Amino acid sequence: MKVALLGYGKMGQLIAKILEEQGDEVVLKVDIDNRDIVTDEELKRADVAIEFSMPKVAVDNYKWCFDCGVPVVSGTTGWLERWNEVIQYCNEKKGAFFYASNYSIGVNLFFHLNRYLAKVMSQFKEYGILLEETHHIHKLDAPSGTAITIAEGILENNDGYESWKLVDDYEASSKELPIVAHRIGEVPGIHKVTYKSGVDEISIEHSAYSREGFAKGAVAAAKFMVGKCGVYSMEDLLKF
Repeated sequence: MKVALLGYGKMGQLIAKILEEQGDEVVLKVDIDNRDIVTDEELKRADVAIEFSMPKVAVDNYKWCFDCGVPVVSGTTGWLERWNEVIQYCNEKKGAFFYASNYSIGVNLFFHLNRYLAKVMSQFKEYGILLEETHHIHKLDAPSGTAITIAEGILENNDGYESWKLVDDYEASSKELPIVAHRIGEVPGIHKVTYKSGVDEISIEHSAYSREGFAKGAVAAAKFMVGKCGVYSMEDLLKF
């Protein structure tokens, strides 16, 4: 598999290492220093692009891939207000797009469990819900894309809330699901959902030990996307 890396920060470098270990070839590395001089022909050498960049350039990167006929796998967060625009452009160009807010297999199992628990708990109105996420101090968006995916899973399956809200501390609310975002040291990622009543609480939590799980998931998604058209997610890859 020939891969273009769009974004060559910590995640891009870790993905490159995993690709090399698996015998795949990185044919292009794009970052802020060379984006203006990279040509379409260079991108077209790739079977697939893996995109971990910045929210302000992510959409342009996706469209570039669609224009060049290169499937793109992305884990960049903070751009989802333009989701409909991206999907429409992908479909118009008959492109291929794989997006996940988190590529960890464990986190996606957590997503699945979260949706199930939200549905079960929807009948017990005495429980309020708190969503907490903790990441390293370099993370630019808050709440994280992973936390938003968790929140959406709760909202879709529990009619006790109508929307989510970023707060500094727990706030009981009849309509807004509170999310608390912590930024501490070099933490790769911790996500916790707590159901709390006057007499007890129930929690589910996922803690990442390193970025390696995210990187391996992105590489698996890239292999899945070679030769495909359309829009895909981790549910397609894992077949939940």
